[in-house]
Amino acid sequence: MSQREERADSMFGCTTRERAVFEAGIKMGTIYHQFVGTPFNTDTVTDLEDLIGRTIGVQPYVESAVVRIDRSVFNRGDDTYSYVSLTGDMIDAVVRIRIGDTVVTSEMRYDPELDYPLMYVSSIE
Repeated sequence: MSQREERADSMFGCTTRERAVFEAGIKMGTIYHQFVGTPFNTDTVTDLEDLIGRTIGVQPYVESAVVRIDRSVFNRGDDTYSYVSLTGDMIDAVVRIRIGDTVVTSEMRYDPELDYPLMYVSSIE
């Protein structure tokens, strides 16, 4: 463990498992609050998905980050004015966090029953 990691680790009054869940929550919040409102169109949607995943991936403890955006929002054509702004209900994300032997998978998906882009921990290993 590096000195920087030892310093960060000393600040947490919880288990490694709890810290991994905390880190997963930080990443989900970042996806939502950093990128909602971003304009995109059919030409840039794949780039936006990749960009979000890559930017989350540079944060500490991220093992993988995959983001998909609902393409059913494109229904106006393909001209200069045919773009949309990203909203939470368009985002489907899966982020895996690893701290030591603990792996947490967190997800963000729109839940139509709740009418809400729900962020949740789907597994802890």
